[in-house]
Amino acid sequence: MNLDERTTTPYAALLLRVSMGVMFLAHGLLLKVMTFGLAGTMGYFGSIGYPPVLGAVVAIAEIAAGLALIAGVWVRTVSLLSIPILLGATIQHLPAGWVFSANGGGWEFPAFWTAALLVQAGLGAGAFALDPARLLGRDAAPARA
Repeated sequence: MNLDERTTTPYAALLLRVSMGVMFLAHGLLLKVMTFGLAGTMGYFGSIGYPPVLGAVVAIAEIAAGLALIAGVWVRTVSLLSIPILLGATIQHLPAGWVFSANGGGWEFPAFWTAALLVQAGLGAGAFALDPARLLGRDAAPARA
């Protein structure tokens, strides 16, 4: 069997997409909503100098992004729109240093996740996506000259 980019790339994009979707659900739903609660998350955001409501916005955005990535809906757009959340997390973790296991959590994990979102935006949805453009028979990729 000869595997090349044309046969493996859609599945690599699928794996990346679903992995990030699950991570968004873990952070938004399990951590921010079910563990800390929206009130606790908003309180934490307020304690670090952000408007408290931003905690709820981030939690809801993470849940929505997670569901969209897992389903394969608007993957390029969702990936790009999620980058500010991870850039904010990266900036917030800068004082703790590089390693995420450091006290206060380092910045390497959110920085890597930011890069992974850029890769996903470049790859697109990959295999088994419910992308509306695909379902309507329109290719979301630009036409080639």
